Amino acid sequence: MTPPWSSAGGWAPFTSLTTRVIVIFISLLIFGIGSFTYLSLRWEHTHLLNTAREGSQLLLNTIERSIFNSMGSGNTEDVQTILQMVGRTHKLVGVRIFHPQGIVLKSADPHEVGKPVSASDYDLFINNKKEGVYDVPGSGQVLGMIRPIYNQEECHTCHGHRPHILGVLDINYSLAETKEKILKTTQIFVLSTIIIIVFLSVAISILMIRLVRRPLNALAENMARVEGGDLSVRMEADRMDEVGRLIVSFDSMVKKLDRAKKEIELIHFEQMERADRLASMGEMAAGLAHEIKNPLTGIAAAITIIGEDFDQGDPRKPIVHEVLEQIKRLDKTVNDLLYFGKPAPPEPTYADVNEILKKTLWFAAQHRGGKNIEKVLELQEQLPPVYVDPKQIQQVFLNLTLNAVQAMPAGGTLTIRTNRMVRDDGVWIRIGIADSGPGIPRQILDKLFTPFFTTKAQGTGLGLAICHKLITQHRGTISVRSEDATGTEFVIFLPVISPNALDTSLFPAHPVSF
Repeated sequence: MTPPWSSAGGWAPFTSLTTRVIVIFISLLIFGIGSFTYLSLRWEHTHLLNTAREGSQLLLNTIERSIFNSMGSGNTEDVQTILQMVGRTHKLVGVRIFHPQGIVLKSADPHEVGKPVSASDYDLFINNKKEGVYDVPGSGQVLGMIRPIYNQEECHTCHGHRPHILGVLDINYSLAETKEKILKTTQIFVLSTIIIIVFLSVAISILMIRLVRRPLNALAENMARVEGGDLSVRMEADRMDEVGRLIVSFDSMVKKLDRAKKEIELIHFEQMERADRLASMGEMAAGLAHEIKNPLTGIAAAITIIGEDFDQGDPRKPIVHEVLEQIKRLDKTVNDLLYFGKPAPPEPTYADVNEILKKTLWFAAQHRGGKNIEKVLELQEQLPPVYVDPKQIQQVFLNLTLNAVQAMPAGGTLTIRTNRMVRDDGVWIRIGIADSGPGIPRQILDKLFTPFFTTKAQGTGLGLAICHKLITQHRGTISVRSEDATGTEFVIFLPVISPNALDTSLFPAHPVSF
């Protein structure tokens, strides 16, 4: 098991959940069992004292009846004998009758007769108490009980008819045996409490360690291995409690992660292979483009010269014109291919997006398909300038505008919008170029910016890819949204960059001074 370590590098036991739970359980056990033991001891002590009190009361009643019987028959001398006989009981420390003035009249100990009674016994009488617990020198703690002897009818023969207290019967019941029982009882209760607490504490600790700490530590160790990249970790739950279900969930998660990792590695390998093939094809295409471009120029010049020798009515004249058109298309394809492979370095400056869009729209209007299209400009006034290469941005706008025009061969509406937007990541200029054409199928929207992907019969598939590359190079974003039968809109966001926030690494080839 991996123990919990503190940040200082030492053992920190109370950072462990199981340790804290064990300590809390043991504390509750000590409090609960200790409280029960304390209350039980209090009850047992009270019970033993009540037993001693009942024994003393019984002896007191017996002595009182014996004394009354002797005094009623006129045998007052028998009282001393009775007290001496009763005083032989080992539980009685003293038995006496004392005068209300505190002088001992009769006693089990003849040496006490005529002497003052002890202060503790006399205080019980003075304070009108029937009993009390106090210490007697040489005898330890005793239970003292008194009972006044009144001048009753049986005593009138010797003591007259005046009601008064003839004497006070006093006994001292030793609590030594009771204290010994209380001590033994306390020892038994305390010892049994300690044994129970220790047993339950050990049992709880063992159960918590085996059922909670070990599985959780094993889970933590395996999670650390997974975090380190080892997805071969597997765990099996030997029970289906909360910890077992946690282990099952962890094992299922690791299996899914392992499967996902393998799938990602496979996809990544396939993409790397594809990228490598594309890179090789790109190099080959760039080389072929260079090889094709120069002969095309020569062929175009030769065809032009040949075409000038034909009269206007010559049937070969349209053929020459069509050949020149196809050569222009091939030349544009070669130029796009070369530009995508190695675009020209930008020449950035502060530019007005609205002015660039107006010029772009004028060029697009010259397209033969733009005559029947309504053009709507919704340009926000006083837009902040953006730090871009105007030629490259105009190339992007022109490409998107011509695509929109070509998407509406039967006519429609071309809408161009601009506005300033403040977002959490700064100030941006939003440019929207929308058409009212048939829209783009949802399944090919994600492929529009992929090189060589096109839906046009004579397209190169590089136009939108070049647009995406140029906008990204200017730290902007380009996206498209389209709905069937409602048209398509390309949305561009360009950042508004102040001179103080310029990063010269954006355009390292042509730094600009202000």
